[in-house]
Amino acid sequence: MRLLFVHQNFPAQYRHLAAHFGSSKDNQVVAIAKRGDANIPGVRVLTYQPRREPHNDIHHYIREFEGHILHGQGAVRAMTQLKNSGFYPDIVCAHPGWGETLFVKDVFPNAVMLNYCEFFYRANGSDVGFDPKSPPSLDTICRIRARNSTLILSLEACDRGIVPTRWQWQQHPKEFLDKISIIHDGIRTDIASPDPGATFTTDSGRTFTRADEVVTYAARNLEPYRGFPSFMRAAGLILKRRPNAHIIVVGGDDVSYGAKAPDGKTYRQMMLDEVDLDLSRIHFHGRLPYDRFLSVLKVSQAHIYLTYPFVLSWSMLESMSCGCLVVGSRTQPVEEVIRDGENGLLVDFYSPESIAEAIDRVFDHPDRMESLRQRARETILAGYDLKDCLQKQIALIHDLVARRVIPNRNPAVLAPATSAPAAGPADKKRQVGKSRLPANLRRR
Repeated sequence: MRLLFVHQNFPAQYRHLAAHFGSSKDNQVVAIAKRGDANIPGVRVLTYQPRREPHNDIHHYIREFEGHILHGQGAVRAMTQLKNSGFYPDIVCAHPGWGETLFVKDVFPNAVMLNYCEFFYRANGSDVGFDPKSPPSLDTICRIRARNSTLILSLEACDRGIVPTRWQWQQHPKEFLDKISIIHDGIRTDIASPDPGATFTTDSGRTFTRADEVVTYAARNLEPYRGFPSFMRAAGLILKRRPNAHIIVVGGDDVSYGAKAPDGKTYRQMMLDEVDLDLSRIHFHGRLPYDRFLSVLKVSQAHIYLTYPFVLSWSMLESMSCGCLVVGSRTQPVEEVIRDGENGLLVDFYSPESIAEAIDRVFDHPDRMESLRQRARETILAGYDLKDCLQKQIALIHDLVARRVIPNRNPAVLAPATSAPAAGPADKKRQVGKSRLPANLRRR
């Protein structure tokens, strides 16, 4: 099989899938990305760059869309290079979020396209307007509708989509829901696993074990979308109420989602200025290598995970897999996985007091909470284990390439194997020959 992965930050969500297909000599696997540092055996990586940035004077509703067009053109140049070398993919697995998928079908019309449908933007019932202090203006609502242009075009063009959670699936337009399969990326439950003998040593030299009163918080970046202000206010209460508690914080000071902090500050600086904390008992560690990050989770007695209604973080599922007791926000993505009092505890996103009270419950009732930790691990094993998720992804790809999935029908329903065949040698012979880039793609 010939597979093409397209993702500007490859391998990203495709790490395990690309490694699986790259491990077989029966497959040819190529990836197109903006960076070429991925090193997966059996996978060749081609890089591209947009020729320029979007114009500053373009209408602000479509400035991002122009950037997507430029990324799409960059991907076209890389795909044309592949085509000229004689590579015709059977399937293209691509993330549409930055525009690389816009013109895939125009370069490879006979390839099946499987999109990673991570998020569809909404002006209501999602991240926008979740903060009651920042209701969206009409201008913001209109801009969000325009922002989905790339995603709508990509949904129309793809043969099938894949999405990791049911809530993320529900965000997409109802006209496309039957076209999208719900399969999570998968959690490495073999290494994200409980370890009674785990230790973690901070940069200051303090070593923690499972016997210590350790609370953890982790996000790619410390920002409002992941509830960092609420967490910090709760941290002040936790450290005052629990004299033996220590808090370990993992995350960078950039902004992944939403607006930057005002006055050139980071959100960490802002919250340290606001909250009175015993700095000897809260340990900031920035971003950590994965093995060190897992060590943090394995010594944690309680893991605080807060999020806007947005993409669910792998870190929450990894913490559950490690046997942490998650104190999570009562928001839709979290509620899909955690049932309050059964496999975790749910709290009000905007209530530091309720977060601190939940931490008290964790430490004041250790025997009762142990069953919640066990069921948290069982939840991940049953629904999010990488081995199972990966096999479902692989099966879907094989079904698509065999043309056995009926378009726009329930993904569980397979058509007979007599569906339209993939392009054969004769088709490819007609297509071979130098495919030259149009002049506007060469110069932009």
